[in-house]
Formats: sequence, structure tokens, C-alpha cells
Amino acid sequence: MRQFFKGARRDGWDFYTGKTINYRESIGKVVHVPNGISKDYSLCSNTVLHASAEPTGVFVGSKIPLSLYLVEGDYVVDSKEDSQVRKFGFTEFKVIEEIPEEKFDSLFGFKYQEVLHPLDPRKITITQEVSTNEIKILKTWDSVRDSVRGSVRGSVWDSVRGSVRDSVRDSVRGSVWGSVWDSEAAYISSLFTSIKKWKYTEKIEIEGYPFQSCVELVKIGLVPCTDGKLWYLVHPKEGAVGEIKWKGKLD
Repeated sequence: MRQFFKGARRDGWDFYTGKTINYRESIGKVVHVPNGISKDYSLCSNTVLHASAEPTGVFVGSKIPLSLYLVEGDYVVDSKEDSQVRKFGFTEFKVIEEIPEEKFDSLFGFKYQEVLHPLDPRKITITQEVSTNEIKILKTWDSVRDSVRGSVRGSVWDSVRGSVRDSVRDSVRGSVWGSVWDSEAAYISSLFTSIKKWKYTEKIEIEGYPFQSCVELVKIGLVPCTDGKLWYLVHPKEGAVGEIKWKGKLD
């Protein structure tokens, strides 16, 4: 039989009800549609159990954090082959094993643990003055910042399923900087390790992730922003106006 991936809550219970099927407790067993077998199978309904051929397909109906299982069975209905995310419906399948979280990064194509525990520059203590090294990094960010929006939309939106992208963004957004879109986009996009070639960055002469300079500043606790005339390095504060650590023009 063909094998598929099934996502569940972190405690093993199904996402749909949270109390009907515990996949962790069902390893080695065959689980069935709780409501009984129907002659009218339909995806996105309770007439079938859902699973996907690809690990990232579980994010249709699942979200972070989650547990992941390998299941085996014969499906009775499936989505179209040209659909963005192909899902399969079963009246029953066997739960083969639980996949450990250590494998999630390679399976999902993003830094799973960092998405669960994102960097929060508000919690970083800054003890030193902004140095020439930070200004140098800021200059690099200034040289590539105009490309970030088109690149993020072009690369992340095209390379990552919408449900995966949304799950990562929703998990990270509330913990980072809020309204500074370019910095937020640069940091969130750096979590997608599966993307090796970033669109609209052909003229950027930087190896690896093209917007790493912004991520480096954020990891120090500094969020770069500009009013079009001056640049600012701001240390954000929880529930308060951020502290400007440096402002000026870049030569």
C-alpha cells in the first residue's frame, strides 16, 4: 500500500475535533472514519480521513505546532492532480509511525523549532553602542532592501504552499516586530531553508540568503527602518515606543 503523511495536534489528537482520534495512541493500528462509512465520499468533510502525499500537504487542516505521522492505506477519493495541494480521503488507514520533530526541518523546508520559538529583539539586552560594524551591515541592507518585497512574494509565494507560508507567518508575526514590514519579511523568509534561489535578486552580489544583513541586525536587537531621509536602528520595547540606538545618513 502507498504511504502518506498525516498531521495531528501536538498531543496526538485529531485537529478536526481534538478528541475523536489519537494518532499517537493508534500507532500500529488501523483507524476508521468515526461516523461510519458513507457512500458519498467527499474531501473537506467528515466522510473521510485525510492525509497527503507530501509532508507540507498536512498544513491544509493542520497548523503549528503539530505532530506528524506516516500512514498507509488505499484512498477512496482525492483532489485533482493539478490542485495546489493534493489531498487524499480514506475510510481507514493504518498508522505506521510518528515522525520525530528532528526531521521536520528537512521534511517541511523551514526551521520548525525557530518558528515555534522565533527570535524576539525586544528581549535582547543591548549593552554596547552601535559600532561601525553595525553601520556596515546596515549599508548592505540598504543596498538590497528594495528587492525584498518582490523577492519574498516571488520566491516564498511560488515555492511554498500557501498553507505552509501562512502557518509560519502566523506563528512568527506576533513575536517579532509588528509593523516594520521589510524587516519582518526578511526575517520570516530566512526561515525557509528549502528556497535556494531568490527571485528578483539577480543583481545582488551576495552569496546565500540575500537579506541576511537585516537578520543579523535583528539578532543583535536592532530593527532597521528609514523615513526616506535618515536611517534608524531601533531597539523595540514590549508595549512601548522603541529606543533609537542610532540615526543618520548612510554615505
